Amino acid sequence: MASPEKSDNHDAMNFVNGEYRIGKSGKKFNNISPVNGSLISIVHEASEDDVDDAVKAARAALTGSWGTMQLAERLKLVTAIVGGIQARFNDFLDAEVADTGKPVSLASHLDIPRGAANFEVFADMMKNHHDECFRMPTPDGTGALNYTVTKPKGVIGIICPWNLPLLLMTWKAGPALACGNTVVVKPSEETPSTAALLGEVMNDVGVPPGVYNVVQGMGPGSAGEFLTKHPGVDAITFTGETRTGEAILQNAAVGVRDVSFELGGKNPAIVFADCDMDKAIEGTIRSAFANCGQVCLGTERIYVERPIFEKFVGRLKAGAEDLICGAPEDSTTSLGPLISKEHQAKVLSYYALAKKEGATVVTGGGVPEMNEMNEGAWIEPTIWTGLSENSAVLREEIFGPCCHITPFDTEEEAISMANDTPYGLACSIWTEDLTRAHRVGPQMAVGICWINSWFLRDLRTPFGGSKQSGIGREGGTYSMEFYTELSNVCVKL
Repeated sequence: MASPEKSDNHDAMNFVNGEYRIGKSGKKFNNISPVNGSLISIVHEASEDDVDDAVKAARAALTGSWGTMQLAERLKLVTAIVGGIQARFNDFLDAEVADTGKPVSLASHLDIPRGAANFEVFADMMKNHHDECFRMPTPDGTGALNYTVTKPKGVIGIICPWNLPLLLMTWKAGPALACGNTVVVKPSEETPSTAALLGEVMNDVGVPPGVYNVVQGMGPGSAGEFLTKHPGVDAITFTGETRTGEAILQNAAVGVRDVSFELGGKNPAIVFADCDMDKAIEGTIRSAFANCGQVCLGTERIYVERPIFEKFVGRLKAGAEDLICGAPEDSTTSLGPLISKEHQAKVLSYYALAKKEGATVVTGGGVPEMNEMNEGAWIEPTIWTGLSENSAVLREEIFGPCCHITPFDTEEEAISMANDTPYGLACSIWTEDLTRAHRVGPQMAVGICWINSWFLRDLRTPFGGSKQSGIGREGGTYSMEFYTELSNVCVKL
């Protein structure tokens, strides 16, 4: 079933043990452009046997050449992946833009550079990793020496989302490989291309076969379920919606496998009257509408102190209406389509629900006229006011370019409303009062709280969600904790 060394440009294939292959079952499905509805590629779906082959290949590499390789040599290869991605920058860019429809300006400045940097950052961190040593007394007076030994966790199953396909996959694969693990990646069925393309880079830079594997397919009854149920997978890391995370968690419970999840969110922003209005508007336009609202950390609920409420709504409306929906390659484009017609239907159902529940539509609420691209998954950036806090539009994650703005009178009221959600991923606070910022920030029930900023990320810091927004933390040493197993050796002196 093996294919030639390089993948077919018209197919998205599985990558197992260093070779591309179609699925053993022969099943395949279409990868459709969200821009105009055209066919991008044929995706070859992995069977349960393909997934089993990928896990076995990963296990063989773990106990073979990769597992016995010296740390310096392993990190040299991980760092070489960065150069491999950079050398193929345009190929990765074209594949990512085709799958997602996002503007070239966004993908070229964020998705591909960060996708490469994730390997370099964690390779550098692993170079500086050190174990610990503890001396203890014993009753006979001779003492004992305890030292820690850091080992790879094993075969890691990586389940990736479609909104930032390369970036979020390498955010997991980078530290996993740097720590000496092997991986089996299941990209989203909506965005299969860059994960498959990365297999070519792995071969080109000399990463041993079986270290990096890709299985294409869906979730239930397909590659996702086969991978998360496979007893040969030692740990699972996943970014995606909470409901899918719950299903994966049930599978991971069999065999007591470790998990790291970044799940859904219904992220708030709190805008105080003493904010720098220009900063708050610029940051909120990005947090509500960037990547067509398809960002886990995006803002869907905005709470604005009453004295500046009307002004803020008016300025955010103007900013949203300045956004330009257009072809990815057009330099004037600021907003691409949603990922699929199916997701467009979901987001439009919330647009309709907002009207039904009595929302005031400040701007948007429909589908723009896109002429020859009308078959794409386009949607208007939308702002509402006037809904109650128990509205489904304010309780449920929509994952589109939309937000609701609510006025508040007191700091306590704003904190209460912002925290009143089953989710706890991220929030933004806009204030020029430093004391208030430090007072309010720690009260937010989220994994990351931004003050006067959004999407500002130091990769050394802990990242993840609280409540139904996730389990565990990634980034810096926190990723190393998940991707390694720590043992203690006690020596009686």
